[in-house]
Amino acid sequence: MSRSRPVAEGERGNPLLKSLAPLIVDAGIPVALYYVLSDGFGFGTVAALGWSSVVPALRTVWDLVRSRSVNGLALLMLAVNAVGLALSAVAGDPRLMMAKDSGVSSVIGIAILFSVRTKRPLMTTGLKPWVTKGSAAGNAAWDRLMAGSERFRRAERRFSAIWGTALLTECVVKVIGAYTVPVHTMVWLGTVLTVVAVLAAMLIAGGSCADPMEKMVKAEAEAEAEAEVEAGVLVEAEVAVLVEAEAERTAETGRADAGRGAVAVAEAGAGS
Repeated sequence: MSRSRPVAEGERGNPLLKSLAPLIVDAGIPVALYYVLSDGFGFGTVAALGWSSVVPALRTVWDLVRSRSVNGLALLMLAVNAVGLALSAVAGDPRLMMAKDSGVSSVIGIAILFSVRTKRPLMTTGLKPWVTKGSAAGNAAWDRLMAGSERFRRAERRFSAIWGTALLTECVVKVIGAYTVPVHTMVWLGTVLTVVAVLAAMLIAGGSCADPMEKMVKAEAEAEAEAEVEAGVLVEAEVAVLVEAEAERTAETGRADAGRGAVAVAEAGAGS
């Protein structure tokens, strides 16, 4: 038992690294690939931008295949990336291709904001495992809080609203930059803007939504565990009372039988 827990924790890995991995693949690798292709292999600006845009699409496809589940946000990202790649192939304008990347953020941001009005905001897919730590008790506590706590539901919706707003803001700034800043500079500057937007969303949404929700889930799970323990103690106490009462009745019956026996013996002796 003592050896199995560290293995399980190791398999889960570093949550921060897992959450940043898509950002590294979607932002860091395409930038590096662009400069390698344009400066190292002599690709034109349009060709380098087009080929570097393939990486995020492939990453999204791989995530869908690996998880073997339908993720609304991942499907949306894949569709937007596919449309963006098609536009890149026919546009031939590097500034339009830069603006296309901003369009990806805007479509996803708008979709996230619209989903806030539904019962299943898009960012909840990533929020729930983080808050519940993937445990059965945590998931059960999440479900109870979703059913009975308006504060918890508000925090869930606010989490997606913050992310949607951050992505839309990033989109506006990057579109402006795409048509005012040199393309060769905007490639890395656009990535910096993306990283800043993502980190800002993580800090703001994490501090104002995810952390309080995690504490609420933990408290709810602990309260449920204590209630189960108390229920078990009450059952044991009730059983003990019943056993004691039964023993008392048995003892009384034995004493009554002994008394009747003594009376009978006395009466028999008197008669003789």
